[in-house]
Amino acid sequence: MIRQNLSRRKFLVYGVSSSAAFGTSLLLKACGSAPTSVVPTTQVSSTASPASDRVKVAGVYTVPIEQQWVSRIHKALKMAEGRGDVEYVFSESITNTDYERVMRQYAEAGNQLIIGECFAIEKACRTVVTDYPKVAFLMGSSGKPAGDNLSVFDNYIHEPSYLTGMVAGRMTKSKIIGMVGGYPIPEVNRLMHAFMDGAREITPDVKFLVTFIGSWFDPPKAKEAAFAQISAGADVMYAERFGVSDAAKEKKVLAIGNVIDTQKDYPETVVVSAIWQMEPTIDQAIKAVKEGTFKAEDYGQYSYMKHGGSTLSPFGTFGSKVPEDLKQKVKERQEQILAGKFMVKIDDSEPKSTT
Repeated sequence: MIRQNLSRRKFLVYGVSSSAAFGTSLLLKACGSAPTSVVPTTQVSSTASPASDRVKVAGVYTVPIEQQWVSRIHKALKMAEGRGDVEYVFSESITNTDYERVMRQYAEAGNQLIIGECFAIEKACRTVVTDYPKVAFLMGSSGKPAGDNLSVFDNYIHEPSYLTGMVAGRMTKSKIIGMVGGYPIPEVNRLMHAFMDGAREITPDVKFLVTFIGSWFDPPKAKEAAFAQISAGADVMYAERFGVSDAAKEKKVLAIGNVIDTQKDYPETVVVSAIWQMEPTIDQAIKAVKEGTFKAEDYGQYSYMKHGGSTLSPFGTFGSKVPEDLKQKVKERQEQILAGKFMVKIDDSEPKSTT
């Protein structure tokens, strides 16, 4: 089988379907041109067994399931499968131009719930949804729910991002923090702003260097951007993209993780991470389908900390390196967030450097 390595999301205006070619040019594993012929990977999960009470679920992904964002969805569905709640099949590395066809194929096959991403192909996705009103769709999207059967989600992990910012604000000695992101879209912007606000709570005069690399997965480019920021004085790096922690490790500065916990790969570099837990979102959708109550709604709220949709990773190898008074402040702020006594501001505007 051929696995085409494409980016998870593409930066384009909502509703414009002509950008599929742009999306296919973003390789997941390395820079270069996309292959002209692709056989996407389609798999039936190995532990699934037919049962009338299982919800038939199909995942449609533009990248391999190892990619950080999609891996969280896949993990949650595998857990549901392990409990016997679903029959799960999925296709990975699907190009934007082929995405609509695969959605239709799964809808025609009798799947009750289809999960995927509409970021780059909103118009095509929504056309399919309209054509299959009896199928429930839960799609990553910057758009709104639609009709009776399209629910949307996104990774609202701004709350733990704020907490990681607090840690960064204390751990920096130069008072300059570097931030390397993919594209300045709302999903990324809100996490960066929350992180910056958290850092300012601890160190009001901290400065930020912000760079967007124009790719969802280009570790070499992200690494070079990080090198430039480190050369400019940054001693803590916000690793929104893969490649940043590699630069931090090489230059012996610190890094803060995003979406998944990579400390095991960078035990002396990654201090803490904001983690996305997709289980609450997936479980809520499965429950609604089972009960016949699925409707068009925004599932973004289930990524909030109070629902268990996002968490702060353990300090792990940095347990003895992070000051105890800072740990206490972070703990108190987390408790306030969970109790609804502190609201992390959501700012979707593009963050700018402040140096």
